[in-house]
Amino acid sequence: MIKSMTGFGKAEFEVNNKKITIEIKSLNSKQIDINTRTPALYREKDILIRKAIAEKLVRGKVDFNIYVENLGDETNSKINEPILKGYYNQLSDVSKQLGLSVDHSTLQAAMRLPDVVKTEYETLDETEWETIYKNILAALGDINDFRAKEGEALEADILGNVENISNLLKQVEPFEKQRIEALKVRLTDNLEALKMIGNVDENRFEQELIFYLEKLDINEEKVRLANHCEYFFETAKQNGASGKKLGFISQEIGREINTIGSKANETNIQRIVVQMKDHLERVKEQLLNVL
Repeated sequence: MIKSMTGFGKAEFEVNNKKITIEIKSLNSKQIDINTRTPALYREKDILIRKAIAEKLVRGKVDFNIYVENLGDETNSKINEPILKGYYNQLSDVSKQLGLSVDHSTLQAAMRLPDVVKTEYETLDETEWETIYKNILAALGDINDFRAKEGEALEADILGNVENISNLLKQVEPFEKQRIEALKVRLTDNLEALKMIGNVDENRFEQELIFYLEKLDINEEKVRLANHCEYFFETAKQNGASGKKLGFISQEIGREINTIGSKANETNIQRIVVQMKDHLERVKEQLLNVL
């Protein structure tokens, strides 16, 4: 079944006094294009995250984000007390020497000096990571469900347009017979206008007419076009990523439609060809978003 490349997945959970939110968004792209934004603590798992995304989503431009909110009282930033006291004592001494008062502004000044606040980097807890990874897979499951629902609407529109092409192809036949008769009449009229009708070998005339009609014959193109449309339907019903394959089939459909149009030499058939091209363009436009 057809799946869209557009989707959104999200997971929210708490672990180790942290509220973690995972968001994954995907749009259409020719290849898999992954952009990850994760806190420094989880950067070592970036390759594993990318591998999971590539396996589950296959194709598309993917934005992956992890947001972390600390729910506890603990923080990674600590005040380096010895450094702070040293700065404060030095500032106090200088202030006294200059005849300035020592108050809370002295402490504020000391707090802004280098190395007063230090950050202790935590190491990743594997149990915490297992919980996060499980939720990443859940979010990827959500985005695949989203893609499947979007694909249903895409499939209805795409297959509807291919069905219209098939139906239009059936409308060509009556005009094709009419075209041959009109061609014979036109050639005969031209010969009469040139005063050559009595001087023409009838057998030779029939041979030339047959040769001319064979060059304009569109039966092969009609058969190939019908087969391509049928193959399109079969491929669309298969599981897995089919967008590229359907794109190739649509190109073949376009070639046959163009050939029919160039050989038609008949107004009604050319009008049908224009309608076919219109439906095919809609198919190609929608296929850009098919996985």
